Amino acid sequence: MEEEAGEEPGLDRSTAPKDFHFYNMDLYDSEDRMQIIPQENTRMRREVVQAEMTKDPRGAGERKIQRDLQEEVDDLVHLYGLEDEQELGDEFVEESRMGVSGYLPYGMKRRDPTREQRDWRLGGEAAEAEDLGYGGWGLAGQCQDLREAYRYTHGRASEEYECYVIPEEEDEEEAEDVFCVTCKTPIRAVERAFDEHKEHEVTPLNKALESAKDEIHKNMYKLEKQIIEMENFASHLEEVFITVEENFGRQEQNFELHYNEILETLAQKYEEKIQTLGQKKKEKLEALYGQLVSCGENLDTCKELMETIEEMCHEEKVDFLKDAVAMADRLGKFLKTKTDVEISAQPDFEDQTLDFSDVEQLMGSINTIPAPSAPVINPQAPNSATGSSVRVCWSLYSDDTVESYQLSYRPVQDSSLGKDQAEFTVTVKETYCSVANLEPNTQYEFWVIAQNRAGPSPSSERAVYMTAPSPPIIKSKEIRSCEEAAFICWESGNLNPVDSYTVELTQAETPEALGVTESVVGIPTCESLIQLQPRQCYTIYVRALNVGGPSARSDPATVHTTGSYFHLNKNTCHPWLTISKDGFTVVRSERKIHTREPLPSKTQFTRCVAVMGNLIPVRGRHYWEVEVDECLDYTVGVAFEDVPKQEDLGANCYSWCMRHTFASSRHKYEFLHNRTTPDIRITVSPKKIGILLDYENSKLSFFNVDISQHLYTFNCQLHQFVHPCFSLEKPGCLKIHNGILMPMHVTFY
Repeated sequence: MEEEAGEEPGLDRSTAPKDFHFYNMDLYDSEDRMQIIPQENTRMRREVVQAEMTKDPRGAGERKIQRDLQEEVDDLVHLYGLEDEQELGDEFVEESRMGVSGYLPYGMKRRDPTREQRDWRLGGEAAEAEDLGYGGWGLAGQCQDLREAYRYTHGRASEEYECYVIPEEEDEEEAEDVFCVTCKTPIRAVERAFDEHKEHEVTPLNKALESAKDEIHKNMYKLEKQIIEMENFASHLEEVFITVEENFGRQEQNFELHYNEILETLAQKYEEKIQTLGQKKKEKLEALYGQLVSCGENLDTCKELMETIEEMCHEEKVDFLKDAVAMADRLGKFLKTKTDVEISAQPDFEDQTLDFSDVEQLMGSINTIPAPSAPVINPQAPNSATGSSVRVCWSLYSDDTVESYQLSYRPVQDSSLGKDQAEFTVTVKETYCSVANLEPNTQYEFWVIAQNRAGPSPSSERAVYMTAPSPPIIKSKEIRSCEEAAFICWESGNLNPVDSYTVELTQAETPEALGVTESVVGIPTCESLIQLQPRQCYTIYVRALNVGGPSARSDPATVHTTGSYFHLNKNTCHPWLTISKDGFTVVRSERKIHTREPLPSKTQFTRCVAVMGNLIPVRGRHYWEVEVDECLDYTVGVAFEDVPKQEDLGANCYSWCMRHTFASSRHKYEFLHNRTTPDIRITVSPKKIGILLDYENSKLSFFNVDISQHLYTFNCQLHQFVHPCFSLEKPGCLKIHNGILMPMHVTFY
């Protein structure tokens, strides 16, 4: 151990006693790690070191060390919840005190001596221990045991020991690997033979998972359709709600306006009547007051005359006579005065008839509303039409009250027809209408009139709407494909032109499979070359689009990207040849239908009795096979599309062919290009010829499929696309096999 200890800076070993042994001990943590033992324990360790170095002769230092060590162990037992191991800890301290070496603390094992890996924390802590003067500690066994004790309490191992945790053993159950269809639950395969699943139907877990995913996808698809329907219905309800709210709002404003006018009219009439009554009251009271004053004056005069007459009666005769004459004249004059004893103003209240005709007229005008103004028809919204219906919307830019709308429409008139189109009218309550039973991909002009009880509004401006196109028709017989792409053709299915087409593809075996994996949009013509993944099965649909929206899906077509797939081109077929219904067999019959050769043509073979295939225009590797008869005269190969149709195949620089002729039981094989052929002998006559067209390497190779034999390879300059060609010089048939995997022996060429 002395040789293993390295020299530490700052430590002079010459001053140390001879029996001191140096150890790299992990007594103190570095400053960048969390202190597991409190600082008090660090202080106690320093005191332990200092007491040992001073070697108290009275033994006080040794007893203090043991006491501090026991306290430290007790603190750690309490700190880590090891009270159950208290007895073991006491035994450990006792044996440490007695200097018993080789004691292994609980949970520790002896490290393999061959292991060189050490705790990364040893270097710094060992240096700290030596800086404290802890170069040795009495006997070697005591130093070793105390060092292991401290390292054990820190949860770390020494140079010769390492700590480990023995995990609790758990019963690991075997994972479920099958699915019980009857119970709808995953189970283990071993359970099936013993429990209630013994007679139940089970399936592999992966298969059950895929089935569950498919079911979820189907339900999600149905849920999406239901969500779309509910959203459309909610939109419809919202529009109805807004229309009703607007109509009633305008009606409320109309009522409020008219009632305010009625109240103003009544208030005016009230003021007028009150003023008239006051004037009449004043006149009557003044007349009655005047009469009352006049009557009072006459009454006073009468009383005065009575008193005077009574006084005269008591006078002497002479005086009486004198006064009587004067009184008589006075009475005569007074009595001659006419006294009005009739009441000038009667107390009865005159019946004041109120004229409410104008008020009644106002009341009647509440229900007499003006005719609405002309509605404003909206332009056609995107995707607002189907092949047989269109959704028309309009609005009102006024506060008119509308009871209904009359929507009229007719097809846009074609000037070439020279006759008027029939008009149709529908009545609706809302500011929109879905018009059905229309022709697909056809323009219609619409106009609308608003109505209420006062009459109709002027007509709106006319707007042109268009129905969606009819679904296209895929030409399944003209589909061409290879491992990387497919060439799709279709018919528009519409009399009028459409804006574009969209091709939708799904990687599925059945058309009912869910989820469009790819869409190719904006296709201007009725054909498209689509990039695909090799060795897959695709279901393809086509939609037509115009301003009204997309058409419904076309009928599906299936494309397999396994090898090159093509049909024979009937437009190039010589009249003496017949192509089968499936498009893969060409036949020349014994009886000649035409005795003379047909007229020259740029597309149809006229001299050479041949036909061309329609290969997909994709550069890469294409492979097909031709089934032949050993006694048949035939020619197979490739040629440019503009190969002269009046020349034999291989007689020009536009074609590369393999020609076979049979005469006198001898087979002759030629590989022709521009009328030249190499000198090649073929000993085994092929019954099935494999043809490999390699654009990348500019090669055309021929093989005997039955024996996997390579026959010949052309090095071609293919500056444009070529097509398979087949010729029969005598009656017989050739059967083409394509859409097949390339054999292994072909891939090496």
